[in-house]
Amino acid sequence: MTPLFRSTSGFARYAWGVLAFNVAVVLWGAVVRATNSGAGCGRHWPACNGDVMPELASNELLIELTHRATSGIALLLVVVMMAWAWRAFPAGHRVRRGAALSTGLIFVEALLGAGLVLFELVAGDKSAFRAFSMAAHLANTFLLLGALTLTGWWASGGGEVRVRGRGPLGAVLLTAVGATILVGATGAVTALGDTLFPKTTVGFELSPTAHFLERLRIVHPLLAIGTSVYITVVAWMVRRARPSPATRRLATVLTTLFAMQVAAGVINIALRVPLWMQLTHLFLADCVWIALVLTTASALQEHPAEAPSKSAYPVPPRPAAV
Repeated sequence: MTPLFRSTSGFARYAWGVLAFNVAVVLWGAVVRATNSGAGCGRHWPACNGDVMPELASNELLIELTHRATSGIALLLVVVMMAWAWRAFPAGHRVRRGAALSTGLIFVEALLGAGLVLFELVAGDKSAFRAFSMAAHLANTFLLLGALTLTGWWASGGGEVRVRGRGPLGAVLLTAVGATILVGATGAVTALGDTLFPKTTVGFELSPTAHFLERLRIVHPLLAIGTSVYITVVAWMVRRARPSPATRRLATVLTTLFAMQVAAGVINIALRVPLWMQLTHLFLADCVWIALVLTTASALQEHPAEAPSKSAYPVPPRPAAV
């Protein structure tokens, strides 16, 4: 009897592919928000306007339906990844943990998306509850992308990540992770404000009579600039404390991407947040997050290895024919 899954090198490629697909789904989700298409299927989920295959009567419906379809494909891809991990790796292996965490988080992601529709936190809704939901959605998205990143990295030979015994390095890296999630969450709220209250000037609205989403616009860029400075210092610490070539390269990539992200944010504001620039800004944010997760994992791994041997990928023995 032939096993369904055997190649762990193939698993690593698949895991990285699932990560890339989920990044694409996240970007299309931004298109849904920016085009006010969240209500394209009405207050129905998972059906669209009460139908499984509705008539494509509007652009909003097409955009929302496409997002739902790609999100469903992403969920199936992650479930297959978990099944493959359970077949290709032994009990207790870190790849199994990463795949299981990814599966749990993508189900939470689906529930959060469904909640936005069922509670009508879409289209023109300007409530604080919607703003909080968008921030929570973004935080979970980052956690999902982080879990997928770790799964791919572990499947590619990355070592077990240990925070204890790493001195101050573990604390500063975890702080960087938390700060980056916070920056992303405030960015989601800012993007919502930009959609509901299109910018007509380059500056920020600070009038007490303005809507709270308009007044909150200034929070995200300030946090982003402060976090970029902190990340630069952390990357310098990582290069000194963990001078392996791979970790040094990742730290350099991280600081470069964060600088590009801040520059993209400035351009986004200057151009008054056109859709293409919003997507560029979000894509860079995802890249920064993935680079930070990889840098943290590489710096804190238990047994750093630049070129792991094939023995790092244990495959269960082929079952005997019945």
